[in-house]
Amino acid sequence: MDLFVIGDVHGCYVTFLKMIDRWDKEREILIQLGDLIDRGNGSPEVVKLARHLKKVHRDQAFFIKGNHEYEMIEHITNPPNNNWLKQGGSETLHQYLAVGQNIKDDVDWLRTMPLYWGNDHVFISHAGISEIAKNPFNETSEYGILWNRGPLKNIQKLQIIGHTPGDWPIFDRQSNSWNIDTAAVFGNQLTGMKLKQSGELIDWIHIRTDKRDMRKKR
Repeated sequence: MDLFVIGDVHGCYVTFLKMIDRWDKEREILIQLGDLIDRGNGSPEVVKLARHLKKVHRDQAFFIKGNHEYEMIEHITNPPNNNWLKQGGSETLHQYLAVGQNIKDDVDWLRTMPLYWGNDHVFISHAGISEIAKNPFNETSEYGILWNRGPLKNIQKLQIIGHTPGDWPIFDRQSNSWNIDTAAVFGNQLTGMKLKQSGELIDWIHIRTDKRDMRKKR
């Protein structure tokens, strides 16, 4: 099956729904590369949809852990996590209260998220394998797979990451990597990347952020 990789969603539920409509479930494995939550207007709804898709499609749908999932887990486990609260977490808590969704149950599900998806040709994670990380899978390291913003290591596979937003997907030839975080929550667009399991690009899907997903400026 081919791959359909989706960038950082950040609570943009309506936009995420539109992107999911572009998923060919008969031919593609869905992989979302982290940061489902925070900053947009629909974090609980995004998590609810992701859990439903994982339950129904099992090994055909994968949701990778991002730094915002990590931060939310930390807040619920050892409160308060003030860094998360300042980075959109406070609004996410209000959203959970407003819709009456069980945040602890969702956090238990977030704990099960893998740090990456990979095969012999493609490696998909939230922030990538850094050139300098001693242990890239350390979830607390600033150079780790959840947090890295520096140059990526060429691991002889195509890396696909998010985490650092830009206007359009960016390819780095030296590390053989794509960053597909296109700032959906800041009013730009959500990006989906369709490719073969060999890493060969098939198509791009770009969906402008629905205004209903964006917080009103105060």
